[in-house]
Amino acid sequence: MFTDRAVIHIKSGNGGHGAVSFRREKYIAAGGPDGGDGGRGGDVVFVVDSGLSTLIDFRYKRKYAAGNGGNGAGQKMTGKNGANVTIKVPPGTIVKDVNTGAVLADLKYEGDEFVAARGGRGGKGNSHFATATRQVPNFAKAGEAGFEFDVVLELKLLADVGLVGFPNVGKSSYLSVTTAAKPEIADYPFTTLTPKLGVVRTRDGSGYVIADIPGLIEGASEGKGAGHRFLRHIERTRLILHIVDVSPYSGRDPFDDFLKINEELRLYHERLAARPQIVACNKTDVPGSEERLAEFREKYEKWLEEAVSNDPYVAEYAEKGCYRLFEISAAEMKGVQELSDYCGSILEYIPQESTFEDIIEDESAGVPYDGEEELFTVEMDGDVYVVCGRFIEHLLDSVNLGDYESQGYFQRVLRQKGVIDKLEEMGIKEGDTVRIADTEFDFSF
Repeated sequence: MFTDRAVIHIKSGNGGHGAVSFRREKYIAAGGPDGGDGGRGGDVVFVVDSGLSTLIDFRYKRKYAAGNGGNGAGQKMTGKNGANVTIKVPPGTIVKDVNTGAVLADLKYEGDEFVAARGGRGGKGNSHFATATRQVPNFAKAGEAGFEFDVVLELKLLADVGLVGFPNVGKSSYLSVTTAAKPEIADYPFTTLTPKLGVVRTRDGSGYVIADIPGLIEGASEGKGAGHRFLRHIERTRLILHIVDVSPYSGRDPFDDFLKINEELRLYHERLAARPQIVACNKTDVPGSEERLAEFREKYEKWLEEAVSNDPYVAEYAEKGCYRLFEISAAEMKGVQELSDYCGSILEYIPQESTFEDIIEDESAGVPYDGEEELFTVEMDGDVYVVCGRFIEHLLDSVNLGDYESQGYFQRVLRQKGVIDKLEEMGIKEGDTVRIADTEFDFSF
């Protein structure tokens, strides 16, 4: 089964906690602090595996979690780092944020890697907090929590040439006679329900990858007939091979079909409409096709002349040999080899295409995201001031509220990071209640 979209849940490992420990050895009655650091949590890493061609595996496993870091120990022993989790994906996979739709990574080629969620850092042991005036620190830092969120995986096929056209125009037949692919072929619409890939070998010994995109229909750009699923597979193709049916028994106007498909490409994305094309009139072996072929050629040549005059992009590639019209019969192999060879010969003039989305990534945060992450927020819950945020909750986990020095450290950090100023700005008074996570405090100046 071909699957080209999946939503999965990923979680990086939590960092291990720093240790509170003091050196205790024979003849040393009161040794100094020797608490070790916690280990780092494991990362969630996506890796391209060219042996994969679909996202089918993600239908059965949707949750991926890296290992947690080990806690520190006495004698300044550092905890073990958590194990990374590696998620293998096929070439052409895009990783998106499920909430914003922002592209986090575009994984195209074998070996491409992307760290989607970095593990939490390990907490510092109490040996780091000893000073000349604080010789017995009775607190250590907790490890940072890992990142946990959903991502969307979308597969966009990597092909040099994309076959497009209305259903039943002969795309699958063309693919079957030019490659080793074995698509289903039948004389009814919507035979091809999933994209098919094949490798075309030209007579000069070179080759290229061609993709049979399922038949497009009017409204595909709006999602009709799973149009968005089909259209996104054309994004990476360097050349479009547009096949039309000129037989007299199709009941359709081939030139009208040609215009409608190009309009759907334009509505999906302007850059896709500007992709260079080769046009192939198929089923020329059918009796009575000569008149429709001649009519199509006349209209197409007028269309191309106007497009070259109005669009410099079309003019550039027309000069390089694109937009040429071929007459073929996939059923009888008429003109097929010449068309295949010609497509291969002009690919060298067409650059590789990227996806249309912009990649948003913030390496420093560990997790790509769109925008700045707030350190904390303050909201009212009745008469209670509720302070929230990863930073503030991690700070609370890092202190020993039963230790006077640890309490002093906690209050100094709150002042430095602007939490106290924010509470005063909101009108907090002496004795008012402040809640951080599940802990409540009485506010005191």
